[in-house]
Amino acid sequence: MYNIRSVCPTVAAMFGIAPFTDAPVMEEVLSMLPEQPAENRRTDRVLMYNPDAVAWWIFEKYRELLTPALEMDPLVLRMGSVMPSVTPVCFASMYSGLMPQNHGILSYTKPVLTVTTLFDAMIGRGLKPAICSTGTDSISMIFRNRDMDYFIFDTPDEVNDKVEELIRADRHDLIVAYNGNYDSTMHRCGPEGAESLEALASNAASWRRLCGAAEEAWRGKNWASAFATDHGCHRLPDGRGSHGEDIPEDMNVVHMWRCGRR
Repeated sequence: MYNIRSVCPTVAAMFGIAPFTDAPVMEEVLSMLPEQPAENRRTDRVLMYNPDAVAWWIFEKYRELLTPALEMDPLVLRMGSVMPSVTPVCFASMYSGLMPQNHGILSYTKPVLTVTTLFDAMIGRGLKPAICSTGTDSISMIFRNRDMDYFIFDTPDEVNDKVEELIRADRHDLIVAYNGNYDSTMHRCGPEGAESLEALASNAASWRRLCGAAEEAWRGKNWASAFATDHGCHRLPDGRGSHGEDIPEDMNVVHMWRCGRR
């Protein structure tokens, strides 16, 4: 089982960027791309769709709610998270390839990362990344102060509308989209509450919609997209949801990958 740290070197490899962490690349993902010499870029565009808190056990139990995503026949991977399994720690590891003790975020805090991230490596190669997120959520905060585009909105719907606009404008090599609606409802209503499951279904439909936009706008290019969550979740005795513990419910998550070709 891969760790979420492997997202960073895998996407870097897609763009022909040499490894800068010890996290292994996901060969299963790279094998979906057209064969090219290792020193060349393997893909032209990447869309990272980051829903929050989608645990592996939720994926297994409520697979039917993820039908829009599964209709695209993606590569589905069970991934391990990092401890503490909270959002800023996990996304820092996902986009730096580092363990928490190495990137420096060790709790639910949101300092700007100073270590090399996927975004820095891309900028150094003259590539253009962009982040679309909400409010003061972790992805909106910890990757700041870089020479890249940030689009911050109030709601996930506004984020997704902007992401589709960016895909169709085709001015960025990497687009990262964060949707925290399942996580917020899960904390209030529990991982299996009606409102939470509605948000989960919305996440699947949103990723399908954005991949559909990529299929149209990036025709003639090699591209990849991932549904890549940060950590899982568990139910508290009072029915609400939580995460942050070193238990399978919080540490095992689902990632899905889709690749398009010229």
